[in-house]
Amino acid sequence: MKEKTKVYIYTRVSTAVQVDGYSLDAQKSRMKAYAEFNDFEIVGEYEDAGKSGKSIEGRLEFNRMMEDIKSGKDGVSYVLVFKLSRFGRNAADVLSTLQVMQDFDVNLICVEDGIDSSKDAGKLMISVLSAVAEIERENIRVQTMEGRIQKAREGKWNGGFAPYGYKLEKGMLYINEEEAEAIRIIFDQYVHTDIGANGLAKYLANHGINKIQRQNGKNPLFDAALIRRILKNPVYCGKIAYGRRRTEKVHGTRNDYRLVEQENYLLVDGLHEAIVSEGLWHEAQVKLLAQAKKYEKVNNGKDNKVHLLTGLLKCPICGAGMYGNKSIKHKPDGTKYKDFFYYGCKHRTMTRGHKCEYKKQINEELLDGAVAEVIIKLVSNPKFAAMMQQKINMKIDTSAIEQEIANYEKQLRQSYATKSRLIDEIDTLDPDDKHYIKRKADLDDRLYKMYDKIEDTENLLIEARAKKMAIEAEKLTADNIYKVLIYFEKLYAVMDEQEKRQIMESLISEIHIYEERQPNGQWLKSIKFKLPIIEEDMEMSLDSDTHVETVILLSRKTLDAVININLDMSELDLTSAESKATYAEIKKYVLDKFGLKVSQLYIAQVKREFGLIERINYNVGEGKNHVPQVTPEKREAIIDALKHFQMIE
Repeated sequence: MKEKTKVYIYTRVSTAVQVDGYSLDAQKSRMKAYAEFNDFEIVGEYEDAGKSGKSIEGRLEFNRMMEDIKSGKDGVSYVLVFKLSRFGRNAADVLSTLQVMQDFDVNLICVEDGIDSSKDAGKLMISVLSAVAEIERENIRVQTMEGRIQKAREGKWNGGFAPYGYKLEKGMLYINEEEAEAIRIIFDQYVHTDIGANGLAKYLANHGINKIQRQNGKNPLFDAALIRRILKNPVYCGKIAYGRRRTEKVHGTRNDYRLVEQENYLLVDGLHEAIVSEGLWHEAQVKLLAQAKKYEKVNNGKDNKVHLLTGLLKCPICGAGMYGNKSIKHKPDGTKYKDFFYYGCKHRTMTRGHKCEYKKQINEELLDGAVAEVIIKLVSNPKFAAMMQQKINMKIDTSAIEQEIANYEKQLRQSYATKSRLIDEIDTLDPDDKHYIKRKADLDDRLYKMYDKIEDTENLLIEARAKKMAIEAEKLTADNIYKVLIYFEKLYAVMDEQEKRQIMESLISEIHIYEERQPNGQWLKSIKFKLPIIEEDMEMSLDSDTHVETVILLSRKTLDAVININLDMSELDLTSAESKATYAEIKKYVLDKFGLKVSQLYIAQVKREFGLIERINYNVGEGKNHVPQVTPEKREAIIDALKHFQMIE
């Protein structure tokens, strides 16, 4: 005869009468009927009447049930509850308790809700509980926000640090005259002169007006961004604002959020004294709005243009990340030329108190293509490809750590069983026994040591499980990267811009360029890759068709690091992307070498002759219009330039 599955029944009601329309007896009847229908054997019943479900603490029967589960006393497979809400309303407690139960191969069945944590569908319960926890946190946040809104309505400051120019005393704002002087200068200069925020930052720096150091800021200078925030803040004209900025989820992402300025927000008269007049503040807002319309934002969001190397590309002067942008130029008739996308140093203007003099605008298409070409050259190397394939096929052996986990689990079950027996022995001691005190002291000592042993074993078990997860996660990450690398050229050709950006971020930590474009047209200086490779020192050629050899030093990877591969471009051939010289560069080359001035039209004619013109040329003439043709002398000079820049053979 097949042995029945053993289960526990747990019931809890806040009152002894009923809950959710069901009395305590009705709950028990439903669960017993469920057990009988599924051929379960009820080997234990636990009941907490009149106990709150907000916390597990204080629920004596519940705690006793958990101890019995840990000891393996009855060998149960399930705990039956009437509804999930009867198991506990505090999501954090429920999740942790369920994890403990599953550690001892015991699952939860909610009879009324139809949830079985041992089934695939039932595993979604954990996600549901997490959602419940999120709802609880959101409720707390809403309550907190309501309190802050009420303070704002009363004209009280409800932020953290006092805004610059004020000091906070007993929850009230008071003018800090030492700081307020700079605030008055900022508003006065901005409203009554033609300078903007950037110019104002320079003005303050040149006149020795620096920020007074605070614990919430280390930059001694007033940068343009800070000045704009000061100008926009109505606190300086005696107002209290609430809800000016709101954190919103970035569309199309899972975990990306951004602060968004709100048009409508709460604005009331504050209890504090104003630093500037309300009229002056409003004049500042008018100018801010006018300047915002003056400068067209050309790169508005991810949907328009993705700059593949933004942040990865480093400025050759200051070392800061270079950012993609676009230049919009208009013809005399008002129509636009083709947009020019480029990488430039973000510190060309005063940013966070720093300024860089590097003013080059480097063609974005050129650099993007050059970097992609280098990666293709790297991964197409036979040695590299073979190593990658080997890594994919490598099977991570976790049998040792799995055996370690099993041993700790066994020790834990034995220790819980021993602890349970010791407790039973203590409870059954006869107080009238003349050796009662000694025997109890001995049992207490053994019990305390058992608690220590259980704690140590649990810590070792947690560490072992974490180690296994780390090994598996590392293998998964590496596999994904290796697969992408092996098929990089094919994948890259069909990826969209956002996907290309993601792969660049995954593979590359830094890209360095020359300060000036090299005579051969090369911009790339070095690329620093980040690859989770476990390998000894290795020498590999990046170009199978040439003699160039690049030594790459790889060290053994730890769990908390990646391997950085520094690839010096000085020994590599010029990429085809970099070989695309501009018309200006060709003109300069011809002038320097031959002393000849050539027009863009002549260069275009020669490029078209060699099939290098990919777009429509509007200077070809229409019928009767005569278009001047390049002279033989200038044609030969242009051909020499095209060969120099490796645009033709």
